[in-house]
Amino acid sequence: MAESFSFFQKVNRDFDKAAQFTEYPRGLLAQIKICNSSCHFTFPIKRDDGTIQTIHGWRAEHSHHKLPTKGGIRYSTLVNEDEIIALAALMTYKCALVDVPFGGAKGGIQLDRREYSDSELERITRRYTYELIQKNYIGPGVDVPAPDFGTGETEMAWILDTYFAMAPDKLNAIACVTGKPIEQNGIHGRKGATGRGVVFGLEEACSLAEDMKPLGLSPGLEGKSVVVQGFGNVGYHTAKYLMEADARVIGIIERNGGIYNPRGLDIEKVVMHREETGMIRGYPGAELIENPNDGLELECDILVPAALENQLTAENAPRIKASIIAEAANGPTTPDADEILQKRGILIIPDTFLNAGGVTVSYFEWLRNLSHVQFGRLGKRFEDQSQHAMRRAVEKATGYQFSEDERELTHGADEEDLVNSGLQDTMITAYQEIRETRMQYRNDKNDVDYRTAAFINAIHRIAQSYMQLGIFP
Repeated sequence: MAESFSFFQKVNRDFDKAAQFTEYPRGLLAQIKICNSSCHFTFPIKRDDGTIQTIHGWRAEHSHHKLPTKGGIRYSTLVNEDEIIALAALMTYKCALVDVPFGGAKGGIQLDRREYSDSELERITRRYTYELIQKNYIGPGVDVPAPDFGTGETEMAWILDTYFAMAPDKLNAIACVTGKPIEQNGIHGRKGATGRGVVFGLEEACSLAEDMKPLGLSPGLEGKSVVVQGFGNVGYHTAKYLMEADARVIGIIERNGGIYNPRGLDIEKVVMHREETGMIRGYPGAELIENPNDGLELECDILVPAALENQLTAENAPRIKASIIAEAANGPTTPDADEILQKRGILIIPDTFLNAGGVTVSYFEWLRNLSHVQFGRLGKRFEDQSQHAMRRAVEKATGYQFSEDERELTHGADEEDLVNSGLQDTMITAYQEIRETRMQYRNDKNDVDYRTAAFINAIHRIAQSYMQLGIFP
């Protein structure tokens, strides 16, 4: 397949590759694959200098087999209709894969946020939200946005405020968007959820000795060298949690260059340096990588593309020296690159699975907003008292006195504990299901990879939903 194929065509190519292993009717497969609805709208905004500029925005709802639809909103100069539809499709398959009951959606505005003031970004975000409301592309039971590339908690708070002002159902309006600040009914653990999910997925993949042996790697993350491309929200949290898991983050790559230290980088110190200087370049004790593309070709155990799509191509795939590619970004590997890397025996953990942590915890936030109860609130005190009684019983029976550190380990679960536990269980279960499907369909004729196995599982779940609705026999 030529590299010139569009992003959505690439996603559909992966879908078709997996669909051949299923026996569903062609009409059902066509319905799963097609984008159900998309909208491109333009609106004027007044810049701070008084000039008027036309802004282009999109929202796509790929599948309505489950409601609401769910997907982030990104701010990027690369945003266009094909990208938004492709990302919405990936959201459909991602939600199905981790068994989260949403259809897939995605939105975006075509801009470089660095060229706009905070007040301009607020006006743009609020007007974009108004357009979504007018066209029925947002609502707790309709379509629920979230942060994506170039957006974060602040933009989600603006969306919530705008929607709330116009919502007929004020009680559940807080569930119209996820990824909100904690003070605005967000959930603990959401900000770092995608990065934490990446690490949970990697931990499970690397825990299996029989899968690591062909790669020449020992089981576990401890000591493994990692290069992370992209140091935004996903890249930073992935690097941070990898370091906490005793992996060695040796390289970080951004659009204006990267840094490298084979002994490992201190992630928090890198963040402090960037806050002081505005960039990671010049970080003390690290070698400068002038060309960010060269950073992808560093020798390492794990390469984590955590930026934008189409970063690994047919041109650079032959020079990739990683044993594992962990796709934290959406669509970072082109079809030609994927084929080259698979033939070289490199393990690719696909984006449809690995970056599902964000939507999983968004699901928890959505449920929390609809229930109006903070996770852990009802049971934490009871668990604390039960643990305390058990400690006292053990101390009385044995004479052993627990230290303060040991007492800290036995306490009732708070919201973040529960969120992280649910996320970890989701990632482990999904990976094991993908692995089982891969083993089931592998034979002398077919070397089914993890990406194809992930799509097979997603297709099965979506097809079952349609059949349960009685739309297809």
